[in-house]
Amino acid sequence: MDLAQLQALAAVVDEGSFDAAASALHVTPSAISQRIKALEQSTGQVLVRRARPTAATDAGEAYVRLARQVDALVHEARAETGVEATVTIPIAVNADSLATWILPALATLPPTICFDLHRDDQAHTADLLRSGTVMAAITSDDRPVQGCRVERLGSMRYRPMATPAVVERWFADGVDASSLAAAPVVVYDRKDDLQDAYLRRRSRSRLSPPRHHVPSSVEFARAVLLGLGWGMLPDEQSLDAERDGRLVELDPGQHVDVTLHWQQWTLRTPALDAVAAAVRAAAADHLR
Repeated sequence: MDLAQLQALAAVVDEGSFDAAASALHVTPSAISQRIKALEQSTGQVLVRRARPTAATDAGEAYVRLARQVDALVHEARAETGVEATVTIPIAVNADSLATWILPALATLPPTICFDLHRDDQAHTADLLRSGTVMAAITSDDRPVQGCRVERLGSMRYRPMATPAVVERWFADGVDASSLAAAPVVVYDRKDDLQDAYLRRRSRSRLSPPRHHVPSSVEFARAVLLGLGWGMLPDEQSLDAERDGRLVELDPGQHVDVTLHWQQWTLRTPALDAVAAAVRAAAADHLR
């Protein structure tokens, strides 16, 4: 593999066009095109979809991963020898972990390690590993991505929570299929299945209550606190408000546990190992 060709491939995928990749690498668009063409000829496969934005083909994803692994090793070597001051670790993180326990964990690491955090639903973060976008991911998928190893971190418990006013207005006669179908619910985004998982378990049917979509973990919790509707909140976001009476448990005894796993490249570097150790320690303190 030619390192310049691999670097060009990763840049084209990251930047979304040949011109932007050329600008990022400080070369001409012609040089990027020639490197990609040479890499495709040597592999015998089309590696880049020439669209807007450009993207890796299925075959190209394997070479993007290789490019990032080589780049990580180069940066580690340069950092260890004092040529570079920092190493950047791209990580995929689900929104609720990002809003609660991950940032304090990463803050314990030395300033020589920087982070490129990619937020996505825990059921989809592993896709970013497959595409080569990240080196590690917090995911609900316990099946190791090719070229990765996986370990269980623990579970986040979500309970249906609401303000006393929401409970009084919509659930005065109790929680049942009828009241759940009528009461407004707060949903993170269209990938978020937590509320629907609770509704299916509680009603044994598919309900479609009015929905507020709030695609921010912090603002999602705030929307529930403001009384827009009920929502599934992790304990770390609800316990304080529950203690002072601003939130109540909508349906005591009902909850959804989401088990989280840490997946990372089998290729090990000191910086990635340090990140994994910090995440593992924080998970032991915050997850079930």
